[in-house]
Amino acid sequence: MFIKYPILKHVIFWLCAFVLLTYIYGTAYESFELGIKVIAMLLPVHMVYLYAIDKIVVSHFYLKGQYVKAAIATLLIMIIVSFLYRVAEIFITDPYIYKFYKNTDSNFSWERVNWSKSKQLFNPILFVTAIERSNAVVWIGITLKLFSLSHERKQSALLAELNLLKAQLHPHFLFNSLNNIYSLSLEKSEKAPEVILGISNILRYSLYECNSQQVLLKRDIEILKDYIRLEQIRYEERLDLNVFISENTSSLQIAPMLMLPLVENAFKHGTAGTIDMPWINIQLHISENSLTLNISNSKPDSPLASNDSSGRIGIRNVQKRLDLLYPGKHSLKFFDEEDCFITLLHLNLSLT
Repeated sequence: MFIKYPILKHVIFWLCAFVLLTYIYGTAYESFELGIKVIAMLLPVHMVYLYAIDKIVVSHFYLKGQYVKAAIATLLIMIIVSFLYRVAEIFITDPYIYKFYKNTDSNFSWERVNWSKSKQLFNPILFVTAIERSNAVVWIGITLKLFSLSHERKQSALLAELNLLKAQLHPHFLFNSLNNIYSLSLEKSEKAPEVILGISNILRYSLYECNSQQVLLKRDIEILKDYIRLEQIRYEERLDLNVFISENTSSLQIAPMLMLPLVENAFKHGTAGTIDMPWINIQLHISENSLTLNISNSKPDSPLASNDSSGRIGIRNVQKRLDLLYPGKHSLKFFDEEDCFITLLHLNLSLT
């Protein structure tokens, strides 16, 4: 809401500042009526102070790493605003306060209003008091601004990292897909064109439909099924494949292509050439907003055959994306058993 209507953020801040200052001054004056009127007169000075610090110190110096200049500029602005604050008090608020109390009590006297203007302006005690009062809400606003900037930078860094991870998924999938096409071409298989078409559909999804952080789970499952179907075409009867995928997707959303690398990894290692009777089991269960993906696959007898670092790129990216997008809402575990390898993903999803 604040992003769409940034002016609203400023309006809310100054309303809160007005209430806080009214409470402070109203308590000091023992009259909230007087406090409201005095703050209404002095609020423009507070606003000038805050936006001067924001635009000059924070934006022009601090964010560029020019900290010495930022400190000097802050000191100069503080002194200038304090003089401005004193001028506003001398010519506007002090006469009004004096008149307000004089109307209430005819015997009321206030010695300093009878001083010369220069004596009032340069009185050190009154000047220090002006510094304290003018800083009452300004540095709350600047602190909130710095927290907001820090959050925006973290979000930008997070988005950049996620985009990098998604960009790494595409060439990794393409590399494995080209290997599949190469294998079919060597066999002169008539199914090669169908496989190429299926791969192009998956790549189109990854390139054009995965730009957002969340996609419909139903759509992501469709792509997962397309990939499994392509592998079925490739291996035919040479692979014992058992698949169960729940259709109860409702309106759930998921980060795109989180499950595909896990399934892809099972096919890569579960069908290695050293396995006599390769098999893969894929179970995808959905209950309310909870998703559980259980993948088990046969493994080579030779440890060297299963220790392929290139096949771990997609897995590492999935783990990193889960950590960034689903902190505290996911579990990804791997079990390296004697005769099989098991991948278990549990994820709490969100509704549209």
